Amino acid sequence: MSTAGQIIGLSAAQLSEKLRAGEVSAVEATQAHLDRIAAVDGAVHAFLARSDQAALDTASAIDRQRAAGDDLHPLAGVPIALKDNIVTKGLTTTCGSRMLSEWNPVYTATVAQRVQEAGMPVLGKTNMDEFAMGSSTETSAFGPTHNPWNVEHHPGGSGGGSAAALAAFSAPLALGSDTGGSIRQPGAITGTVGVKPTYGSVSRFGVIAMASSLDQVGPAARTVLDAALLHEVIAGHDPNDNTSLNVAVPPVVAAAREGATGDLRGVRVGVITELQGAETQEGVRLRFAESLDALRQAGAEIVEVSCPNIGSAVAVYDVLNAAEASSNLARFDGMRFGRRVEPTDGRHVTVDTVMSASRGDGFGAEVKRRILFGIYALSGDNYDTYFRSAQRVRSLIAQELAAAFKAVDVLVSPTSPATANALGSAPEGNHGSLLGDAATISANLAGTPAMSVPAGLGDNNLPVGLQIIAPQMADDRMYRVGAALETALQERWGAPLLAQIPALGEVKVEVSL
Repeated sequence: MSTAGQIIGLSAAQLSEKLRAGEVSAVEATQAHLDRIAAVDGAVHAFLARSDQAALDTASAIDRQRAAGDDLHPLAGVPIALKDNIVTKGLTTTCGSRMLSEWNPVYTATVAQRVQEAGMPVLGKTNMDEFAMGSSTETSAFGPTHNPWNVEHHPGGSGGGSAAALAAFSAPLALGSDTGGSIRQPGAITGTVGVKPTYGSVSRFGVIAMASSLDQVGPAARTVLDAALLHEVIAGHDPNDNTSLNVAVPPVVAAAREGATGDLRGVRVGVITELQGAETQEGVRLRFAESLDALRQAGAEIVEVSCPNIGSAVAVYDVLNAAEASSNLARFDGMRFGRRVEPTDGRHVTVDTVMSASRGDGFGAEVKRRILFGIYALSGDNYDTYFRSAQRVRSLIAQELAAAFKAVDVLVSPTSPATANALGSAPEGNHGSLLGDAATISANLAGTPAMSVPAGLGDNNLPVGLQIIAPQMADDRMYRVGAALETALQERWGAPLLAQIPALGEVKVEVSL
């Protein structure tokens, strides 16, 4: 029988093998992770809500089915954490906001339903920037999440809770949502893998929207193969989502296994010139160069690619994100949805005063800022000046990426230009907080898949990541390249990057290859 420290140190694929071999029960695996959460989450604050009993009930049912010889999904019994904008019946879903602090949904998002149907115990809901607006998980109404590598630093955002849960070994798998890098950027700065699938290839039904044309649910994991296994669970057509693509899921698991052999002969990798700016930290540049060398040694051909308009991605995203968010969040007014607060300043109780009081109390500063900017960008002549202009440049960026993919198989860049900032030092305002997502935003604007893979340690001995972008519905390409890089760097380090993480909590984690 494995110890708790051995269980939580396993990858999802390794845990799956032990579950199927009968070496570990689903209840043991789930309890080990629940115990880990109890031991470390006071310091990390990755979770906003826990579902201990429901998780154990699912695990117990899986153990009974396995004992009876039932045909189970490979990930049955492997626990998972869900970002707190993924609606889950019977489990509070807050989006990190006071506006939804007491909301218990009566239905379940498609991705959560698919996870449940696969027999994966849901450990709970993870912390996030309020309504996914932020890059550090510091705008959460319920307090920030801390980076397990150094709890004085943030874990990225908006999905910092999911990434931190993985890095703290509190969950082997997690789901996040990515609007401009919210899975990939936290992955990069916590030493984990974060994936944004092709837009429309994973259902958004039941995922609380921020910017509907940009949002995409994706897997977060500690290894590329684990991410691929979860990707196959959640991907596929959903008639409840009118943006859902009715196409076959790319063979991402097979691609990850192929890439793990370390053979990239015949693969052309494009390095985006414009995403290697002067603001990139020296440690990030060094790890990026080492990663390119590793890809080259695996047989890949490395070529420089120029995408001139990609430098405008942050400004374009700034406008489009705010405009769509202002529309999507209009429903949260205390009358139709969300926390209801009546005026206490002597005003009469009317529709207008209740809406004003509810939004004033329920929304945080960053959400209010983006709503106001979005309304401004959509008003009168500003619609053409800002919104329509941003849409035109968005099209140019998508065309540039499509043209680049005629010459190369994938594009790469540093995921984030810097390692994690100290808590409380994030830039003020929407635009400032987006600068760390300068490399990730273009994939959302173009609807292409993108992945962040750990690339080593940079400044302050904190993790950095390498981003891999592939053409639409060629998600398997990034899994092949990502797995090859992971293999090469693990051989260089002698162990997974997370084996180097400082001790955290009462349970000693034993990480295995």
